[in-house]
Amino acid sequence: MPLKNDRYAYRVIWSEDDQEYVGLCAEFPSLSWLSKTPESALKGIREVVDDVIKDMSDAGEEIPAPISGKRYSGKFMVRVPPEVHRNLAIQAAESGVSLNRIAGSKLSR
Repeated sequence: MPLKNDRYAYRVIWSEDDQEYVGLCAEFPSLSWLSKTPESALKGIREVVDDVIKDMSDAGEEIPAPISGKRYSGKFMVRVPPEVHRNLAIQAAESGVSLNRIAGSKLSR
């Protein structure tokens, strides 16, 4: 039975190689679960995460916090080639907005 109040970030994707659905958990990137249906892939990965958390807890290891509960400042540094920086600065100037606004809108697409 999966964790109660489970707030981890899960997703299910199709694996062409395996010809099955794969359940994944962002906070535990080394874990996965294959299944014939997306619903059972999600259930499977949630059960695997539950088992791993129990093992980590028993071993006194630090358990990853759910991404959904983390707070973000909205700031991070990105390095780009000088020509990309120039092109973005030109687009921002032509649009009458800041470079941050242009970059943020492109990243949110």
